[in-house]
Amino acid sequence: MVRIVEWAAEKPQSKIVTKFLARSAFPEEAEKAAAEVLAAIRAEGDAAVARYVAKFEGAHLTPKRFRVTDKELSAAEAAVSPDLKRAVKDAYARVMRFSKASLRKPWTMKTPKGGTAGEFFSPMDRVGVYVPGGTAPLASTSVMTVTLAAAAGVKEIVACTPAGPTGTPNPVLLYALKLAGATEVYRVGGIQAIGLMAFGTKTVKKVQKIVGPGNAYVTAAKRQVYGFVGIDQVAGPSEIAVLADGTVSAQWVAADLLSQAEHGSGWEKSLLVTQSKAFAEEVKRALFAQTATLSRKALIQRVIDRDGILFAVTPTVEEGLELVNRFAPEHFEIMCKDAAKLMKGVRSAGAVFAGAWTPESAGDFVAGPSHVLPTGGAANMFNGLTPDDFRRRHSFVAFTKGDLAQTKATIEAFARVEGLDAHGRAATIRFEGPQ
Repeated sequence: MVRIVEWAAEKPQSKIVTKFLARSAFPEEAEKAAAEVLAAIRAEGDAAVARYVAKFEGAHLTPKRFRVTDKELSAAEAAVSPDLKRAVKDAYARVMRFSKASLRKPWTMKTPKGGTAGEFFSPMDRVGVYVPGGTAPLASTSVMTVTLAAAAGVKEIVACTPAGPTGTPNPVLLYALKLAGATEVYRVGGIQAIGLMAFGTKTVKKVQKIVGPGNAYVTAAKRQVYGFVGIDQVAGPSEIAVLADGTVSAQWVAADLLSQAEHGSGWEKSLLVTQSKAFAEEVKRALFAQTATLSRKALIQRVIDRDGILFAVTPTVEEGLELVNRFAPEHFEIMCKDAAKLMKGVRSAGAVFAGAWTPESAGDFVAGPSHVLPTGGAANMFNGLTPDDFRRRHSFVAFTKGDLAQTKATIEAFARVEGLDAHGRAATIRFEGPQ
């Protein structure tokens, strides 16, 4: 069912809206499965990885076959049609351009007595990227992750993707990985891929950080290996919110809401916020009409049956924006005449798409920023993936004698309060005796 409800910030909150805004925590079964598989990989290495690939993916691989060979990558490239190659190259070029422009620059400032302080950055040495390939081979994720690592200067970029019973990953996905800069590709998916990258085995050296989206089991595994490696974020099913004032076609808005509902888990969420019940009714009719024509209509119906699509009518656009901020969606479309102005009021959203000509799918495939974004309300505290997530930040200080002399009393005071004599002595000693 797709419900249309009224919502206002100062009125008692609708139970329907409250339930919609809430997202469940990690499923217990995913947590248990992740713990079991990860423990086995830590203890047994390659043997456990091979066993779980056979159990969950249906492919019987020896450790020597985990890695996709250069010959297979070349064959995949040859199998991709020219039009798909052009599409991948277009997306790659745009993402690389955006990535390079977004990298934080080193900077310095003068200290009061002639020294310097600032920040500089160094790329990680070896990172892991997870690219889903279960319900759909996400070739775009290859571009939206590996390209960022390459732009950051990472030398070793490991990619894992499920290959199913055949053990052969999708050729477009492989082509995209190679073009984007992956240096190693493994036909391993699921929890076992996260364990392989996080702990390392005799066959595969461990990485420093793992990024990329995945299902509930992959997400649970990423959370559990945090500390052994860095991770980008924990993410769940896809979601979108559309704030529409009626100036953009109801047909367009319906299409955008469906773009996330078709992902396949059944737990996706699509929220329309508008100020007109009549417009909401028009979008609802268009949504059902379009659903009937789509190849994934059965998957979308699961979302509808689980109340994953909701339309909220608010008194004003500003209150509509407040509702979206409380939802903290992965994707937020502002389909209003004053989109650029309204964007200044956004507090919680993974990525914002402003104006009638910016469907969320442009961000998924080609616009430039990564489509790896926080979900489940995590946009309240996490950002989307950036090239700087693949770099280490280093602060530095280069004091002169005058700087240390100026700050010595402060250092000594803190050392006394905290009972850290050696801290204070490290400053004091420099001004005692010959220098």
